[in-house]
Amino acid sequence: MALEQLFVVHDPATIAAVIVEPVTGSGGVYPPPVGYLQRLRELCTQHGILLIFDEVITGFSRVGAPFAAQAFGVTPDLMSCAKGMTNGAVPMGGVVVGNRVYEAFMQGSANVIELFHGYTYSAHPLACAAGLATLDVHEELGLAARVQAIAPVWEAALHALRDAPHVVDVRNVGLLGAVDLAPRPGAAGARAQAVHTACFEAGVLVRNSGDTLVLSPPLVISEAQIGEMAHSIRTALQHIA
Repeated sequence: MALEQLFVVHDPATIAAVIVEPVTGSGGVYPPPVGYLQRLRELCTQHGILLIFDEVITGFSRVGAPFAAQAFGVTPDLMSCAKGMTNGAVPMGGVVVGNRVYEAFMQGSANVIELFHGYTYSAHPLACAAGLATLDVHEELGLAARVQAIAPVWEAALHALRDAPHVVDVRNVGLLGAVDLAPRPGAAGARAQAVHTACFEAGVLVRNSGDTLVLSPPLVISEAQIGEMAHSIRTALQHIA
């Protein structure tokens, strides 16, 4: 593991924290290798290093559990979250901390503020209302369980694109997916951008990052809509150079 190699160069005592996305999101939807997060947890615990999960993308049922930490069975010391926290309706973010971190802040005089820091928009009433409403919808619709149920349909639809023109790789986890395209010579990103444009004109919004199509549909997407998305991408690939 690369972290162990860093220990050779840097004294682990000089490393405060390790920050990772449990699943690399915008960078191309790369699920962690089997056992990777568990080993990362072991190393951080062994050397007293804080393990921080960036769950801005993977949080709130995107991978079939409330958080990726639960999906992969690894508990970080801190966890950042946003986006799905309010269904994207109102900007809001948060940090969840474990007992060890919490207790560290609670030490000190009783008349001193535990975390003496201010945020301009802390506990904004509108954002908090949107967050609470989002949690209600998650519970009412059972979205984590729904993602688990429809994930195989999502996986099958994405991997059926492997034989489409220009496709070199497909990855998925939960309701996240990525389709890597062979780049045009001398025009990196142009082919995926062309797919984005063609799909948009067909009424389907597909995001591209470089020559990778990065897909994160609504958690309430239907099987028919998954089929429509896959058909739109395949049609676009068949008609672009």
